[in-house]
Amino acid sequence: QRALEAFRSGEARILLGTQMIAKGLDFPEVTLVGVINADTALHLPDFRAAERTFQLVTQVAGRTGRGPKGGRVLVQTYSPEHVAVAAATGHDYQAFAAAELPVRKALGYPPFSEMIRVVIQGADEEETAQWAMEFAERIGAALGQSAPGARLLGPAPAPLAKLRGRYRYHFQVQGPDGVALREAVCQGKAGVSPPEGVQWAIDVDPLDML
Repeated sequence: QRALEAFRSGEARILLGTQMIAKGLDFPEVTLVGVINADTALHLPDFRAAERTFQLVTQVAGRTGRGPKGGRVLVQTYSPEHVAVAAATGHDYQAFAAAELPVRKALGYPPFSEMIRVVIQGADEEETAQWAMEFAERIGAALGQSAPGARLLGPAPAPLAKLRGRYRYHFQVQGPDGVALREAVCQGKAGVSPPEGVQWAIDVDPLDML
């Protein structure tokens, strides 16, 4: 907070920070904003990666030019032609949506489906992987009864395959009926518990896939 106040008053002329400084700050005197490695998140194994990149660049670009002096935005990227970057630099939401939504629809991702992600983690990799497989099979069987139009993807090692000394596996269920998906997951987990040392987490409408 002290750094922000110093920047706001003009005592500090340069402000360095993470993407947190891109949200909700209003500095009318800012005339230049730089985005370093803007496409870092673009290549993460997450179906929202392009959306997050577009959102970040758009938000950061919105921090400059708020006063009468106008402003410039410099974006460092290895993918300048990617629609998430190109549309964001032009503040063109329609162009981004026109490119992104057909991909989401073809792959059955939100907003064209509902999704539940299940993450299993444990200290022993083999035991964790085995439980993930067994649990996914139970959920898959329940899907066949409660949500026949749904599909199950996985299990597989999570993109963050090991975190704080624990191995992580995940799978996801997708389908048009969110209520049916939740019922199937509830049926699949009823009466079962993981081995000691193995934990699960069920994430409805996950915000990330890491």
